[in-house]
Amino acid sequence: MSNITIYHNPACGTSRNVLALIRNSGEEPTVIEYLKTPPDRETLAALIAAMGVPVRAVLREKGTPYAELGLGDPQWSDEQLIGFMLQHPILINRPIVATPLGTRLCRPSETVLDILPQPQRGAFSKEDGEAVVDAEGRRV
Repeated sequence: MSNITIYHNPACGTSRNVLALIRNSGEEPTVIEYLKTPPDRETLAALIAAMGVPVRAVLREKGTPYAELGLGDPQWSDEQLIGFMLQHPILINRPIVATPLGTRLCRPSETVLDILPQPQRGAFSKEDGEAVVDAEGRRV
């Protein structure tokens, strides 16, 4: 059992790249498809706190009801924003990865390399062909 968890959306290229980078390090993470199994309030708040970022930094705008809900308005408190994310999980930006070395919103995907306990085992290129890791497992 891995001590790495990814909050994953398989329809997202960045999320697929991050999952592949984790696996390229020899780990098989716990994969939580957060659109099917959203985190509860306590878990989401803990993830945001562990990332050390404002709640708004975790809000996804593209392809979500962000604009329709008026979430750009500063009137919304952090608790209210978390409530919107729980009501509409698509508002949670992805992928979020938690490891023993930290928790990050892994955008761009190579951000995950900063928190993986094991080195990369070989070359890795993103789905679009961009090289991220060389044949010796070093970040490009």
